[in-house]
Amino acid sequence: MKHPVIASAVLLAGCLGAFPQTTRTLVVTGGHTYDPSFYILFEGDSRIKAIVDPHPMPYRREMRKGYDVLVLYDSMQEISETERKNLVNFLEAGKGLVILHHALVDYCNWEWWWKEVMGGRWIQTDDKPPRWKTTWKHDVNMAVHPVGKHPVTEGVGTLHITDETYKGMWLSPDNTVLMRTDEPTSDGPVVWISPYRKSRVVAIQLGHDRMAHYHPGYQRLVKNAILWAGGQE
Repeated sequence: MKHPVIASAVLLAGCLGAFPQTTRTLVVTGGHTYDPSFYILFEGDSRIKAIVDPHPMPYRREMRKGYDVLVLYDSMQEISETERKNLVNFLEAGKGLVILHHALVDYCNWEWWWKEVMGGRWIQTDDKPPRWKTTWKHDVNMAVHPVGKHPVTEGVGTLHITDETYKGMWLSPDNTVLMRTDEPTSDGPVVWISPYRKSRVVAIQLGHDRMAHYHPGYQRLVKNAILWAGGQE
């Protein structure tokens, strides 16, 4: 009588293994307007279950048990000590992080964040109040090329895309660059893995508006980044 039970258990395990794991994704917005086309990035893949939560709510609670990956599409400079602690705990637990476009401007005065976690920083002037020294340009037609092979860029190829560029950021020499452009209004690297080693962190400079959001290659890039950051790739 034991053998059928064992066989059934093995069969059940095999069937369960055939279904993809779901990457529970918290998408953080706030501090910057954006096109509603952004939400299309999280559709069409059963492996990704995304919830959008704008500031000031997302970091006020413990996130480690509820989510596998944070996707940032916010633009914030100040958060409370409690919020910082919850964010640090999430990353130190090995959870994934994907930083999109204007979220690269986050927390410019939090050195741990921009130097270790993000691998990049927008630069401000010494004026009072400070102004941005890093520049940006809208509606730039550019080609973005993969650098080597990586699960994040799998199936993406060269992107011919119209998007906003950033120039004059500090970028960590310890980043692993995955995609870059020769466009002169850009710093060059536009997709990279940060130096942070306690979790998987992907930064994607692209993604200003619907011209990027509706681009199939960009959609693939973002989904790949989420799955890789969450440990599925």
